[in-house]
Amino acid sequence: MQIGEVAARTELSLRTIRHYEETGLVAPSARSQGGFRLYTEADVARLMVIRRMKPLGFTLDEMRALLEATDRLDSGEDLSPEEREELLGRLRGFEETTQQRVADLRTQLARAEEFAATLRERLVQTAAPAPTP
Repeated sequence: MQIGEVAARTELSLRTIRHYEETGLVAPSARSQGGFRLYTEADVARLMVIRRMKPLGFTLDEMRALLEATDRLDSGEDLSPEEREELLGRLRGFEETTQQRVADLRTQLARAEEFAATLRERLVQTAAPAPTP
């Protein structure tokens, strides 16, 4: 599929996809005869991983490290037990970090919802007609 379809499916802008390509996070699987980038389902899945990591505050380097680990684990190559365990350890680290960041976001959301409720109450109280003497 071409970049426009990928952008629509991933809800990422063309510019963002090109930026991820420039930084080495994703690469189109092929080019058309006309030079257009062509992406596969695997490329879309990779972009979705990146998209999910972004709001959790992962850096491009952290995204790259996770993708390198998963690429290596999914490569089908024979890995030594030590290398496999090291890669799995990296994934465990990302999972733990993700869980902590999700918990932090839930706390922030709860505080934001409390604040919104306080503002709603204030508006209701302020908008209520004044008691007549």
